[in-house]
Formats: sequence, structure tokens, C-alpha cells
Amino acid sequence: MRLLPVVLSTSLALICGQALAAHPKTDAKPEITREPAQPQALNSVHTLRQIPEACARLEGMFTGQANDPYAFAVVRTSETCQPRARFVDAAKVKPSEKAGWKLNDLIRVPSAACGTQFAVVKVWRKPASVATPTLDAQGRSRIYLEEARQQAQTGQMAAVPMFAAEMAVEGTPCR
Repeated sequence: MRLLPVVLSTSLALICGQALAAHPKTDAKPEITREPAQPQALNSVHTLRQIPEACARLEGMFTGQANDPYAFAVVRTSETCQPRARFVDAAKVKPSEKAGWKLNDLIRVPSAACGTQFAVVKVWRKPASVATPTLDAQGRSRIYLEEARQQAQTGQMAAVPMFAAEMAVEGTPCR
């Protein structure tokens, strides 16, 4: 009878350890808080999040392959969409709070085939400080084509917000 509490406490410690390993390790608190997504089946493409200002949609899929268990892609939502923000490669820009980026969203997606495996996507946002446009004599802000061309040629274009996403698979893989 004394063996039962030891077995239960050991099992509980293993389960808690797996649950902690499944959660991402980050110091920053995301701007958007959400619960883990519904478990997703193998080879089923699912939308993780849409970012309308960047005309982008984040998609993922559990592959079931040991070397690459989760496929992740950023997809343009529409050819006619006019982005107000840029989506950049996180591997190139290396987003961090020290570099002016904000952890915007943390998305955790469990695998339906392997309950101990999670895809974790961090969405980073870099806000742009946009100056208020000057008003003309009629009280309207206007963009003149020739002035805009000159600004573009000299590299004086206004900054736009940027987004980047990092993906990692955490937890213990199933066999």
C-alpha cells in the first residue's frame, strides 16, 4: 500500500514535467493572450492566425515525420490586398525586445496524433513611429506624386510596421 503514493507522485512529476516542456520558454509576455488551439490532425493544413495589415496568413501542418514534424508557412491572403505592414523573415531580423520588437502573439498547437508534442509560433511586431502628415490650406493631408517619387529615390520613405514569426516544435515526440 505504501508503494501506491510513490508511484502516483512519480507519475504526477513526469506528467507535470512534460506539460512544462510543452510550454514555450520566453521572458516576454505576449500582447495577445490565448489558450492553446484545438489539437490538429496529421497532414491537415490549418490557419494559425491572419494578419490583415500585412496581407498574410500563417498556416501550419503536422507532418508525422521525425526530422520535420511541423510544416509552417506564411501565405499571402490576396493578390489585390494592399499591405500597410511588412512581413519579414525572423531568421534574418532576429526579433527581440532589445531590438524594438514586441512579442505580439504566442500560438500553441497540440498534435492530435501525439498529445505531448506542440507547435509553438511566436509572432513579433515592430511598430513604426509614423509622423502626422501636414495639412494643406484646405485642411487635408495629401500625397503628391512627384514629392513621393523624390522621397523614394532618396530613401526617405516613412517607416511601416513589421511582423515576423518564429516556429518551434516542443515536447516529446511520439514513436
